[in-house]
Amino acid sequence: MNTSLQTYGTAPRTLGASAAERNRVLRNTYWLLALSMVPTVLGAWLGVSTGITRALSPMVSLVVFMAGAFGLMFAIEKTKNSAAGVPVLLAFTFFMGLMLSRLVGTVLGLSNGAGLIMTAFAGTGAIFLGMATLSTVIKRDVSAMGKWLFVGVIGLLAVGVANIFIQSSALVLTLSVLSVGIFSAFILHDLKRVQDGHEINYITATLGVYLSLYNVFQSLLAILGIVGGNNE
Repeated sequence: MNTSLQTYGTAPRTLGASAAERNRVLRNTYWLLALSMVPTVLGAWLGVSTGITRALSPMVSLVVFMAGAFGLMFAIEKTKNSAAGVPVLLAFTFFMGLMLSRLVGTVLGLSNGAGLIMTAFAGTGAIFLGMATLSTVIKRDVSAMGKWLFVGVIGLLAVGVANIFIQSSALVLTLSVLSVGIFSAFILHDLKRVQDGHEINYITATLGVYLSLYNVFQSLLAILGIVGGNNE
């Protein structure tokens, strides 16, 4: 299910950061973002191998996801300025990978599942590179669009929860397409905030971009599974 958390929709925190400081935060964000992919993959692998998440009902899975995700994000917020911040963030990304394993396992059950996963991964990478490049080109402050994107995410979350009971593939497809658009814009928004000096904590910055990438990948995988899945 789509996740929107922490920095989404918040106002700029600090203005006037020096160019050196902005570059340092951006560089650390990219490094930590790359590192966060390792526990995510490990979590997804463990979930697929053990089937632990597939054993949960959709409602129980939602409760576990919400409790784990928001609990760990609370911990990240409390430790972001200490040495414990990075390990807590990596624990969060492991948990997110574990919760992603349900969808990954379903797609892997298709005859072309491995190819669909690689396509979703490549698509996510292309979107990230595109938004990262765009964030260096745009000169205007895009912070104001955060609140509108946040409203969109709340709408996605509400409809996504409702669809647990409706079980509509068409609605999943629609939500996934909208999610790709909204979270792609969030990647641009969060990276631009770092470059403009509005976000000076690289752990917070990494969390925001990670969540957007996670949702883009999840949504692309859902779209590919519905549209391009082959059961033969």
